[in-house]
Amino acid sequence: MLRETGYAVMAIGLMATTAAHANQNQLELQQNPEYWPTQLGNYQGNRFSELDQINRDNVGELRSVWQFSTGVLRGHEGGPLYVGDGRLYIHTPFPNKVFALDLEDEGRVVWSYEPDQDSRVIPVMCCDTVNRGLAYADGRLFLGQADNTLIALDAETGELLWDVSNGDHTVGETNTMSPLVVHDKVIVGISGGEYGIRGHLTAYDVETGEQVWRGYSTGPDDEVLIDPETTTMLGEPIGEADLGVSTWPEGEWERGGGAPWGWITYDPDLDLIYYGTGNPGTWNPDQRTKDGEPADNKWAITVFARDPNDGSVKWVYQKVPFDEWDYDGVNENQLIDVEYEGEQRKGLAIIDRTGFGFLLDRETGELLVAEKFAPETNWADSYDMETGRPNVSEQYSTYRQGVNVNTTDICPTAMGAKNMQPSAYSPRTGLIYAGINRICMNYEPYETEYVAGQPYVGATLTMMAAPTQNGEMEGRMGSFIAWDPVAGETVWEVDERFAVWSGALATAGDLAFYGTLEGHVKAVDIESGEELWRFKTPSGIIGNVNTFMHEGKQYVAVLSGVGGWAGIGLAAGLEEPEEGLGAVGVFSALGDYTKLGGVLTVFALPD
Repeated sequence: MLRETGYAVMAIGLMATTAAHANQNQLELQQNPEYWPTQLGNYQGNRFSELDQINRDNVGELRSVWQFSTGVLRGHEGGPLYVGDGRLYIHTPFPNKVFALDLEDEGRVVWSYEPDQDSRVIPVMCCDTVNRGLAYADGRLFLGQADNTLIALDAETGELLWDVSNGDHTVGETNTMSPLVVHDKVIVGISGGEYGIRGHLTAYDVETGEQVWRGYSTGPDDEVLIDPETTTMLGEPIGEADLGVSTWPEGEWERGGGAPWGWITYDPDLDLIYYGTGNPGTWNPDQRTKDGEPADNKWAITVFARDPNDGSVKWVYQKVPFDEWDYDGVNENQLIDVEYEGEQRKGLAIIDRTGFGFLLDRETGELLVAEKFAPETNWADSYDMETGRPNVSEQYSTYRQGVNVNTTDICPTAMGAKNMQPSAYSPRTGLIYAGINRICMNYEPYETEYVAGQPYVGATLTMMAAPTQNGEMEGRMGSFIAWDPVAGETVWEVDERFAVWSGALATAGDLAFYGTLEGHVKAVDIESGEELWRFKTPSGIIGNVNTFMHEGKQYVAVLSGVGGWAGIGLAAGLEEPEEGLGAVGVFSALGDYTKLGGVLTVFALPD
């Protein structure tokens, strides 16, 4: 197991050598463990806090000190930001309200902002009206609204400073992701892969909102911002031009999906941003063949390493060429420095939708590790480490089984063995902590026609709890795991009744925190997984557990409010098992344990 000498030392060194490369204000905030200035805690996406006032010895005394109702139903993802000004900044799903709450007055509303949005955006939001949160830098808050409007607010007053359109909801484009500020740019993606949109990542000037660059996920190299002679894949130049066009049937790349709706991480030293793209266009793989044969459909389900200054692509790695299962590739890319085979490497670790844990070299894109963290995973047996391609099991190939054929018992489901809920990494243990979905599916592709603004799915899904390793159903659909990214193995695992859809948190207090769909926020021993504390919040948790310190007191805070893909049945009032792209049936019992309603709960130790 990897152990590091100290996060504080690493952070100070990082600041000294790379401050000129990043947004100075954001980088300074990240060096102070009292703050939580980004949704993932820091540029590297580690969701680790050096705070240890709350620790394994006293966490049992943790109490709720106040709660705040957002007044909004549907799923509450993301979490609160704290930047040292005595306020918590939180957001909601549609209509995307923003609140500044006074920490010293039990969450008194200092100011609030509610945009005027076209409600017709709601029906074209794939999997609930969620939003993954605010970004902050230089006294400004940034939010991507559901209707694709990117806004900048004055953090002191809530005044709208500028707004700009990032897409068009009438053709199925929406926004659910949290932006990230790097240099003088705020960077944001797009949602809508289930509507045949063409994914893109875009940078805007933080002062004016003016577009600086846009890199598409599919299409010709000059629009993807790839140079085939210098952009590498698995350490070698791509060589061939316009693979974002030639690996699709004619014209299909224009509705090829690849929406980057998850998370962006950033290495200030290498000056590269990292993110993943989503599923390709229609879920029916037969409609994405070329000349009657499977085609790679580049660059869907791909990790991109881009220069934040101009968007140019340094390297790419396509995790699932010719996707047949909707294995969206948007999971967070954890930036960790590791010792691999006796050599120090700049690592990029992914607990991926596919059921595999990946480790890449983030400087070169070389694939180092690809091992199953979900043992029931059966769509592929393994990865070929030379080609980087999965060894697909023909029994679970929806393309090989054919159109209008129901391929059964595929693991994991289209939700993935881990969805977008962000993991945490502790440099003290060298382990990644993540909420897992233990669900399988039946998948039946069918022919579908593209109509702008209408669903472009082309598959019917049903889902069920994954079997245990001895083949028996156990009545659990989720777990919380500790994963060794270098060894490629699970160190410990805690079973949960439902999929774990919350973001994890690791702390120097030897604790890992996460939330459950029933509404429990839990703290476990970071080395053993032993449960040390739990609290039942008013609604199911799909938000992220964050921590910070104010006036010498450490707090833990989480947004609860069931919804998202897992809770879409409750959130949207759906009842048929196949609705919600198959989620309604498998989570039909969730309503017995929780109901809708957004609430922020703040915890602290007694005085």
